[in-house]
Amino acid sequence: MSDITLFSKGGNALPAHLRNLQLDETTKALMGSSGTGATGKRISIRGGVFRMVVDGKEVAQNEDRAMNIVIVAANPAVSRTYYAGDYEEGKTISPECWSNDGVSPDPKVKEPQASKCATCPQNIAGSAKQGNGRACRFSQRLAVTLENDIQGDVYQLTLPAQSIFGNVESGKMPMQAYAKFLGGHGLPITAVVTEMRFDTSSATPKLTFKAVRPLNEEELLTSQAKAQTPEAKAAIDSTPAMMDGAKPKAISAPAEAAPAPTAEPTKREKKAAPKDVAEILDDWADNE
Repeated sequence: MSDITLFSKGGNALPAHLRNLQLDETTKALMGSSGTGATGKRISIRGGVFRMVVDGKEVAQNEDRAMNIVIVAANPAVSRTYYAGDYEEGKTISPECWSNDGVSPDPKVKEPQASKCATCPQNIAGSAKQGNGRACRFSQRLAVTLENDIQGDVYQLTLPAQSIFGNVESGKMPMQAYAKFLGGHGLPITAVVTEMRFDTSSATPKLTFKAVRPLNEEELLTSQAKAQTPEAKAAIDSTPAMMDGAKPKAISAPAEAAPAPTAEPTKREKKAAPKDVAEILDDWADNE
């Protein structure tokens, strides 16, 4: 990646306030080196269009092929999500099972598909309804702000697997490669403006990333403060369905068994009263 400049504007030069920063947990999470129910705002990439969604309702679209954001936080692990039926983004449907750490189902899951993701039948190649993919999908959740409104709202951005993993091709970097590229320069991903751009060569929505410019000191302080907000925590801890207001599915109650029919009482013949000793002796004498 030596032929790729750090910033599309300004080359590799770093301002003084960014030169001695330590890599933060967000950068490490997105580099793939760390693995450890609120409604809100999110950015959807459904249909290859940037869509602003608030509490499950699409409120705006940005049909540009690129959008500039500041990444303020990220889930420290690649998540997993399983839908039993055909999932269509935009519908407020809770998944059957999901994992925030990619290791085991979330405690909120009512009916886990397995105790561990590694042994789950939905994690086997070919378990998807079509092709050789897995029914349980990989994703990673980010908390981001818009470059032109860093002090404004925090949005959830959920990256599908093909936007996370992969190699650098023609300067296009998926998230892990991008985070490692910045990390190799000792630069936290939360300290730059990131351009996310749709890869038009992909048949399904896929994003690539590059750094546009470093944040100034005031912007950096704002970015760091945004990472500590409840909105940022909700963005990285909640599934998109939860952000849209969907509630986890309840366990179906077992059907109550029909009461057993009441048996008719058995009529018994009335026993004769027992004979006294004198009667028994008289009977005995008559038989002699």
